[in-house]
Amino acid sequence: MASMVSRRKALSVGGGLFAGAVVGTAAATGSASAATDWFRLPVITANVGRDNLGARDAAFDAVRNADGENRPLVCFQEISEGDTGEEAMIDHYFGPLYTKAFLRHETSFRIPICVGRPWVVVSSRTQRAHGGIPGVTPSRWFNEVVVRHQDHPAVEFAVLNTHYIANAFNGDQRTDLQDEWWLMRDIHKARSLAHHNAGRLVIWGADTNRPNFGTASDLAAEQKAFGTGIDRLHWLPGNGSVQITLNTTRTVNMNVDGHDARLAIFHVRAV
Repeated sequence: MASMVSRRKALSVGGGLFAGAVVGTAAATGSASAATDWFRLPVITANVGRDNLGARDAAFDAVRNADGENRPLVCFQEISEGDTGEEAMIDHYFGPLYTKAFLRHETSFRIPICVGRPWVVVSSRTQRAHGGIPGVTPSRWFNEVVVRHQDHPAVEFAVLNTHYIANAFNGDQRTDLQDEWWLMRDIHKARSLAHHNAGRLVIWGADTNRPNFGTASDLAAEQKAFGTGIDRLHWLPGNGSVQITLNTTRTVNMNVDGHDARLAIFHVRAV
């Protein structure tokens, strides 16, 4: 155990575990003087793989229209990871009323977050978890945005997205990859708690690559829209100024590989 901790610390220094870069910021606004209406908030986590590349276009269509005319907020994983054309597909289905955060980022483009009106991105942040391993994994990053309702800025929350390394706690379960998995988990916990301690509601999507994933924050307040499998949607309440309820969940068949997108219909309001 001592050697694993030592290697993990060494990796964290090289990987910039606490060296996140702020991509954008916006000034905070005052709290609402009265409760707002409840706003429908469909959130999807979707890993678009590479087994059946011809199915990707239809998969993006299915994700975009998973909640009818409502614009889902989408945490994507595995975008442009060894394949091409996916930026254009996302641009096509997630049009000008969407902010496509990180889609063309120099390093963290594999895990973009698509945010559609009436939600607007007011700040964004990316952080490197660990470097790539030839034949095993590309570099892994952690992306996040803070969003607000365009007409009711008191309705604000954080959206976190990432993709953990595979075959550490699933598949081959290689112990030599578990340090890298835990480096991502350290960031996931730190960023969840940072927003939570600031009083902000946190919603996160991820391919955790661990079927028995617990929580990111280690707090009992963190709740799971999906409690099994590796593709997860969780939420962690803040100070109560923004309330959230879960209406329903369902899966979206993408037919690209073994991943189906997972959709949670939330409602949020400021009080």
